Amino acid sequence: MCGIFGAFTPDGARPSDTVLNAMAQSILHRGPDHVGLFSGGLCALGNCRLSIIDLTTAANQPQTSDDGQIVVVQNGEIYNYIELREELQNAGHRFDTASDTEVLVRAYEEWGPDFVQRLNGMFAIAVYDRNREVLHLYRDRLGVKPLFIHEGANGQVLFASEIKALLAAGVTPTPDMQAIAQYLALNYIPQPRTVLEGVRHLSPGHMATLSAQDGLQIRRYWDLADIHSEPEMTEAEAQAGLLTLLDDATRIRMRSDAAFGAFLSGGLDSSSVVGFMSLYKPENLRSFSIGFDDPRFDESGFARQAAERFGTVHQMQIMPMETTQRWPRFIWHCDQPHGDVSFIPTDQVSAMAARDVRMVLTGDGADELFAGYEKYLNLFPGGRTDHLEAGWEDGFVRASGLLQGDQPDTLLTGALRDAFFDTDPYAPLASEIRRGAHQDPVNQVLLGETLTLLPGNNLVKPDRMAMANSLEVRSPFLDYRMAEFAFTVPGAMKLAGGETKAIYKRAVEPLLGHDLTYRKKQMFTVPVGEWFRQALAGFCREVLLDGRLEARGIVDTEIVSQMITAHIAGTQNNTRQLRALISLEIWFRLFIDRDPETIRHASQPASGPTL
Repeated sequence: MCGIFGAFTPDGARPSDTVLNAMAQSILHRGPDHVGLFSGGLCALGNCRLSIIDLTTAANQPQTSDDGQIVVVQNGEIYNYIELREELQNAGHRFDTASDTEVLVRAYEEWGPDFVQRLNGMFAIAVYDRNREVLHLYRDRLGVKPLFIHEGANGQVLFASEIKALLAAGVTPTPDMQAIAQYLALNYIPQPRTVLEGVRHLSPGHMATLSAQDGLQIRRYWDLADIHSEPEMTEAEAQAGLLTLLDDATRIRMRSDAAFGAFLSGGLDSSSVVGFMSLYKPENLRSFSIGFDDPRFDESGFARQAAERFGTVHQMQIMPMETTQRWPRFIWHCDQPHGDVSFIPTDQVSAMAARDVRMVLTGDGADELFAGYEKYLNLFPGGRTDHLEAGWEDGFVRASGLLQGDQPDTLLTGALRDAFFDTDPYAPLASEIRRGAHQDPVNQVLLGETLTLLPGNNLVKPDRMAMANSLEVRSPFLDYRMAEFAFTVPGAMKLAGGETKAIYKRAVEPLLGHDLTYRKKQMFTVPVGEWFRQALAGFCREVLLDGRLEARGIVDTEIVSQMITAHIAGTQNNTRQLRALISLEIWFRLFIDRDPETIRHASQPASGPTL
């Protein structure tokens, strides 16, 4: 697990070592163990390493071919590196390290640019081929690892694991109002757009090729929409396939030369992962969770129950009500506004785990693949789909979106209002749902959210918050084989009997027991809506009504004031809208205003008592 960065310069005017080191320092939290640089020809590459596989210095990056003509840096892990290494050795390749990154060098030598098709992992990879003066950039199939790209006016292309590294290289931060409109529509910014003009997020399952002759060329190398469901699949086949894949995906994600554990909330997904982990590591498996004083959000009792069932060494921390200092920290590490404040407890549980381990397994991804959210039952009551009318896709997207009713019309002003109404900010999600028209309606929605919501928000959270604490996270459900299998399972099985994740629950009940399997789902989030009515009421008004948001000319702060007043009075629940606006304003203060006080809060470490 690392951070990568670099540049491709058709004119050979590579960034100086001073600039490269500034890029490295901006993302050093992603890999504090070693900084490695390469600069030659038309390319410069850099890596900040967090040592997980092969802890020796020989495995530091960049890794190069024997003749020095192939140079590779990566962020992530290649889980099937052992099998690939054996195959490459049989083909005559010699290895000097036990690292997965060297496997990428030999794989490129053997199979060329399409070697990515053979990888099972989470990754952002840069391969510089000096023989051809070509740079290849790759992002993993589901978008677990980030990779941002900026094209300069002189043809120079910068790339990095985080946007702040691009800023460190001199990119000017200019807000993209169309991206912010999408943020207020969906609660996150869908890829490939980012909050900054001129900065794109390489989409999941895509690769970029850069050369002096052809410039930047991007193509898709994997598409989940190619999968079709199998209507004749039996429940027994669905359960067996799910369990077999979850078992193997968990097994290969436990490959590590550093200490590791698991996030264990007590929910279905993390409990399932820990259950399978316990089969391979029956002793001293460490698990970590966050609890809340509010019982409506607290899962700590279920976490303890799961820990006892699988014999883990469990640590739990209570999330305090005071979040004002932690909010800027989470936005700083995300580089972009996100309306989901569960980033904050994820930061805290990551900090707690990082004191004891270097890597954890998580349950991320299962909700999108197997229909784990109640909103799916709102659209498909009882699991039914025969009631749907034309345009139902748009109705779902808007109903699950952020601004509701007439809020866009009354709230937004100026350039942001124009961007919202002159474009369709809901289109990125709606179009992906429609692209799955060959699937049944349930799988259509899940496909759209797997391709949009998952990399746009839900996978940002574990990557950025864990990396903020120099901790690696791996999720077995994000194995591309699991994703492909999930979309062969008919949607009707996933919501059978009006139960979310119905077929998944039936499969894992023997492992988890009835109580853990069928306990009521609690969203992993902060009860910030209640806090806005109590201790954080002043914070809410201070951030949104001190004049700075008003001066930006993008929202009507009189309407914002009315939303706050109605929320505090309990006549409206504006939790989602208020927290999204707070995140947006904090982002402006950090990245556009460079406000010293907000930056000071952002630099505070995650902390809290451990129980």
